[in-house]
Amino acid sequence: MVVKTIRIGNKKIGEGEPCFIIAEAGVNHNGSVEIAKKLVNAAKAAGADAVKFQTFTTENLVTKDTKKAEYQGKGSQFDMLKKLELKKEDFVGLRRYCDEKEILFLSTPHTEDAIDFIDALVPLFKIGSGDLTNLQLIEKVAKKGKPVFISVGMATMDEIREAVEVIKKYKVPFIILHCTTNYPCPKKDANLNVIGVLRKEFDCPVGYSDHTEGIDIPTMAASLGAVVVEKHFTLDKNMEGPDHKASLNPLELREMVDAIRSKKKIDIPREVLGNGLKKPTKEELEFAKFVRKSVVTKKDVPTGVKITKEMLIIKRPGTGIPPKDIEKIIGKTAKHAIKKDALISWEDVE
Repeated sequence: MVVKTIRIGNKKIGEGEPCFIIAEAGVNHNGSVEIAKKLVNAAKAAGADAVKFQTFTTENLVTKDTKKAEYQGKGSQFDMLKKLELKKEDFVGLRRYCDEKEILFLSTPHTEDAIDFIDALVPLFKIGSGDLTNLQLIEKVAKKGKPVFISVGMATMDEIREAVEVIKKYKVPFIILHCTTNYPCPKKDANLNVIGVLRKEFDCPVGYSDHTEGIDIPTMAASLGAVVVEKHFTLDKNMEGPDHKASLNPLELREMVDAIRSKKKIDIPREVLGNGLKKPTKEELEFAKFVRKSVVTKKDVPTGVKITKEMLIIKRPGTGIPPKDIEKIIGKTAKHAIKKDALISWEDVE
């Protein structure tokens, strides 16, 4: 049976409860703990329930030559993310700081090594859209026994079903967050009717992770029954970095929280409601190439060697063999030498 209400500390999340608002700081700290603390202050001042960061080891997240998505500018993802990576002790300090400020600390683990570490710091796990098809990571998270929030941007209904089956196996409470992965997402692609579709299909609480500009769409999502709303925010939209431009500033974040809490009746345009069909947009299919993951070599693999699990890792980009097929590669033989940190393809093995 699916749990309909989740208790986190003194808060209840679920249908009939106040909307749980996550202020998504993400990597908008630009690698600075001081900026991260200011983001915590801004989230608290805005009245958000939680502030969320992202935890990862760049070497385990992305290959050295993975290109950036178009909105992120030129250069490699690796170089960009390395500058945005915080140390373990930084997250321990941020959790302590959040406790002092009386706001919930959350962080999405984008790599498997981050899961064990972040487990001691968070009351629930949030899985990003880029890992929806990374069933190994989802399983490792679900095994921890904590509630799971999972975003479903770029996904088909079948992909969501596969991820949900993994979570259900471990009988942990979960909430699906409807999401359209595009930075920024045009309002016509918000497709808010999907919230009701997901709720009916999976018989679970559903929230919304927003990438549109402004506060209208997340406020509308809450009025349609989204039990969680997640929204990127920044101290300054003009700062250097990939996500600042598609984020709210602190004043806008406060306005969004107030608008959601007011529960005023809102007229929702038909184009925002959409057709309710949960399938990737053209832009999302393009975006998935950069933020989904594939099977990658962890070390040099000589010709004629049998592939073992220890030789493989799951990393961005999403243009190779999907993570769920990793077991099909194990036991096959390398047709030729495969360099470390390379996307593996079916043509490489026999």
